[in-house]
Amino acid sequence: MQALDRKLLRDFKRLWVQALAIAMVLACGVSILLTAVGMYQALQGTQEAYYGRNRFADVFATARRAPVSLLPEIAAVEGVLALEARVSGYANLDMPGRAKGAVGRILSLPESGPPQLNLPVLRSGHWPQLPGEVAVNAPFALANGLGPGDHFLANLNGQQRRLTVTGTALSPEFIYTLGPGALMPDNLSFGIIWMRREEAEAAYDMAGAFNDLTLKTARGVQEEEVIAQLDQLLEPYGGQGAVGRAQHGSHAIVDAEISQMKGTAMVLPPIFFGISAFLVSMVMGRIVALERSEIGLLKAVGYSDAEVCLHYLMLAALVALAGIAIGWAAGTWLAQLLARQYARFFDFPFLIYRVSGWAYALSALAALLTTTAGAARAALRAARLAPAVAMQPPAPPRFKHSAADRVMRGLRLSQPAIMILRSLLRWPLRSAMTGLGLALAVASVVASSFFADALDEIMDTAFYQSNRQDAVVMFTEDQPESVLEEIRALPGVLQAEGQQYAAAILRHGARMKRVTIEARVPDPDLSRVVASDGSVANAGPGGILLSERLAEQLGAMPGTLVEVQFTSGRRETRQLPVTGTVKQYFGLGAYMDHASLNALFRQAPQYSAASIAIDTSRQDELFTRLKALPAVAGVPVMTDMRRSFREVIAQQVIVMNTVYITIAVLITIGVAYNGARIQLSERARELASLRILGFSRREVSFILAGEMMLLALLAQPPGWLIGAAIARLAVENFSSDVYTIPLVLEPAAFASASLIVLAAALCSVLIVRRRLDRMDLVAVMKTRE
Repeated sequence: MQALDRKLLRDFKRLWVQALAIAMVLACGVSILLTAVGMYQALQGTQEAYYGRNRFADVFATARRAPVSLLPEIAAVEGVLALEARVSGYANLDMPGRAKGAVGRILSLPESGPPQLNLPVLRSGHWPQLPGEVAVNAPFALANGLGPGDHFLANLNGQQRRLTVTGTALSPEFIYTLGPGALMPDNLSFGIIWMRREEAEAAYDMAGAFNDLTLKTARGVQEEEVIAQLDQLLEPYGGQGAVGRAQHGSHAIVDAEISQMKGTAMVLPPIFFGISAFLVSMVMGRIVALERSEIGLLKAVGYSDAEVCLHYLMLAALVALAGIAIGWAAGTWLAQLLARQYARFFDFPFLIYRVSGWAYALSALAALLTTTAGAARAALRAARLAPAVAMQPPAPPRFKHSAADRVMRGLRLSQPAIMILRSLLRWPLRSAMTGLGLALAVASVVASSFFADALDEIMDTAFYQSNRQDAVVMFTEDQPESVLEEIRALPGVLQAEGQQYAAAILRHGARMKRVTIEARVPDPDLSRVVASDGSVANAGPGGILLSERLAEQLGAMPGTLVEVQFTSGRRETRQLPVTGTVKQYFGLGAYMDHASLNALFRQAPQYSAASIAIDTSRQDELFTRLKALPAVAGVPVMTDMRRSFREVIAQQVIVMNTVYITIAVLITIGVAYNGARIQLSERARELASLRILGFSRREVSFILAGEMMLLALLAQPPGWLIGAAIARLAVENFSSDVYTIPLVLEPAAFASASLIVLAAALCSVLIVRRRLDRMDLVAVMKTRE
């Protein structure tokens, strides 16, 4: 080992605390890059493998009742590779030992052999073979304690049936399972039920017919053309408009999650690498300044400029290697932990967890480039030092009185306070960079706290201001207006309001969107559309009310005429004015006045569902009665949805806040500790002189700690602004057609971010202060400047 190599290892050992502080910040960038890329690859790889192995369809269509004889004509459409015609319907389930019912979606299985498309994966038992046998999706079975051999009752299109579970399964169609009218998955209240086709046909009067169709298309085929021809073929049979995979509910939510992971991998790691580069630059610059004489000696004994430059770059590389090692270990562990969480959140039968070698290589390369860039200036300065110059003490900095000095004198500040301010003003770049590092720590906490506040806002708006009902009674088909009186007459029902749903295609110019229009009575009390100011928004007679995101996608403003092509009812096309827009956090909402919709359809008022308020003391009696009503397809309970939403979101928020607060503390320690250590090494002689001149230990400590804490205080406003900007960026990137995240920035989020960062900065400075207390004044005074 050469002498220079031994010096390198000695320097790294001597500076291990500072090196570790930098390495931890660097490790944050490496681990987040690995975690985001790992999760992105795990979700995308698992999704692709699942879809491929189980032949997930490309196009989905529903019809009221189409004959099986139509299938050859559909199969002949250019680009169609395979198709699966099914019978589908909703059923009101009576689960054993539970007063509340559940909603089941019935799907028929082929008479012989497995389905050609959307092949379910059997998790236990076997497929139904005899009358009355069904298979259920595994999460529903787990939540309800069902297994092969268990029984439950189901109201199938008005007929009460006793069903026997023969097996449990998962399907690529239901990775994220949402029940009718639900905002979050609730496996206790909604399940998928696979039934023999013969029985499903009999239950829903579909002998020789189908009402649910999925297609697999050839690669490269124009999906829009296939959908257009399919819509044309299904229109005479009540076709409600086919959609591509992108608009499939479960697929859209998984895709939105994958996009979020990709965005995280692109936004966060560069921030940490930037801070690390600054820290390396700061520390290496000071090391080179302190080792002038050693640099001169190295050159005097024959080491070249390149060798000296490489020596300091290698010191930075050792810090990078430490950060890479920590980051790889933390990133691998974190990615596996989150992958297991996602496996529980999404219903995958398997999880392909893999982080490509290129992700490790990319993170390592980024870390090495970061530290090299940070150390380059100091290393080049060392290489350019002439031996004779390096052996001499550096010229002292030239200071002169400025306007700031006159202002400080005018303010009659104490001598320590003046010394702190002078230090900040005489090295403005270093002060600014240190403040920027601390500001980024504040920003990371603000950005994470924003999510908790945003989710509280979503919870309050969606579940307490808009959907205030206790449950929703879903009907098997639209019912006459008198059904509300029947619902109100049920035991325990305090209030009932009806809604009507109509599938439609909205067009404005070249833009179009498939939506479900909700028709509501004016000024409803239970299920409301709430405007930004908290008032109840009504569509108004003859118009249509759109959510802001839907209006933006259509390019429609209030007053704009949009074309509404109804794909249900009379299937007519009308021009309706947009009467207003409202904020909505789930889905793309479109609303009409109930009377206006029925007037357009030229029919008596009808309802597809009824929102009800319940006397909780009689809810068991009510649910028992509802389970026996033939016209009821299901009764989603809002209290269960609120519980499910709160449980899932609370878990995610806790994990996210813990990760971001840890990151903020590491950044703060990295910046504050290194800043204070450099100050101490640069000003040790000056601080020792003050002690000898009579300044107390407390006053000298105040000068050291005061500068860093003043910078930490000054960093708060920029940190708040950067955090708000990151939150705004997250809102724009993370929002999708499935859900929208509001930008909610509460004062408490800024306050907690400041307290966390200031506390971490104070702890870091106090650690350095201990070195000041133990400083040997005589030894320090003997060292040269």
